Amino acid sequence: MTYVVTVETCIPDGAPDLDELGRVGAVVLLERGFGSVAGAEGPDGVEVDVFDVDVAGHPRGLLLTVSVAAPSLEAAEDAVGAVTQEILDRTDQLAAWVVVSSEVRLHTDRARESLEAADGPDAPPSDPAVRRARHTAPPAGTPGTDGADGGAALPDVVEETPGPEAEILAMAPALRSFDPAVFGTGPDTARLAAGALVHAAEVLIDELCDDVQALAEEDTDVAACEGHLWHLDRLPARHADRYDELFARRFLVTAVALTTRFTDGSFRRLGCLADELVLRFLVEQAHVALDLYGLLDEEVAAALERFRIHVLDRPHQGTDEDTAPLGFGSWFTPFGTDRYVHPYAADSALDEPAEEYREEAGGA
Repeated sequence: MTYVVTVETCIPDGAPDLDELGRVGAVVLLERGFGSVAGAEGPDGVEVDVFDVDVAGHPRGLLLTVSVAAPSLEAAEDAVGAVTQEILDRTDQLAAWVVVSSEVRLHTDRARESLEAADGPDAPPSDPAVRRARHTAPPAGTPGTDGADGGAALPDVVEETPGPEAEILAMAPALRSFDPAVFGTGPDTARLAAGALVHAAEVLIDELCDDVQALAEEDTDVAACEGHLWHLDRLPARHADRYDELFARRFLVTAVALTTRFTDGSFRRLGCLADELVLRFLVEQAHVALDLYGLLDEEVAAALERFRIHVLDRPHQGTDEDTAPLGFGSWFTPFGTDRYVHPYAADSALDEPAEEYREEAGGA
């Protein structure tokens, strides 16, 4: 399972705030320390693979975002916190620093800002009622709708528009692959969580289409893109120069395929690492929608987390040889011979050399 662990580190009490040069130097030192780390060890010797690290400085320390593959959330948090402290301890200039926290967080603020930043006539509406009305409205000039065909226009019919909660609840039955029991909560909360996921799937697909278009128009990758991106710039930053239009199309197809299996009743297990990343975006998008409408509370947040953990539960039925490595070159490689990855997105033997697969799988 993949987790994004946020680690907060702090300079010693009483030490003066770091200036800009000090922050840059500390970032370099910690990145260099993680550069030699291929993995970490969690509770009871559980191994955790580290495949991306992003470090930012502030006056009182550093903030790390570490992407790892781990068997459980607790293992990811404990292992990343422990390895960060170990790197600090063995780095002379940072030896007195301490790890304040190491935890998996849902970063909804950035996604909420992205939703609120949309403007222009072609921007997809975030309100599900407005979205549905736009998709179901007859084309302009349809006979009988405005009198343009010489006939009398239809009288206006005033109907009460259902609120966002009713709209989201109405979407819940579309999540056909999952019994409400997976949410581990009461039926009303389970319906709200299920509906939020279906709503999130619509928004996610819309916005990934926009991301593909942005990269295509600039003929560039995420690292160099000057336009607005909804999601692709939230993937592990170390590979940003490899997220080009083709990658974006493959990621979009993966998202479409996964959410289709969620809603047509055919889902069994995640097929590849890209599926896991799509799942993370989907759950975060559901949090954002519920939060925007004032519907997010601890109970529904816990229900969405139980859903995420349920979907991530992927016991391997084959041998270790059936399991794909976790490096960038294998994001679209099936976890095993019994896993589904859409043919358009699936890795081929020619995508990257085997040596790079091994290097990425074992590197930080």
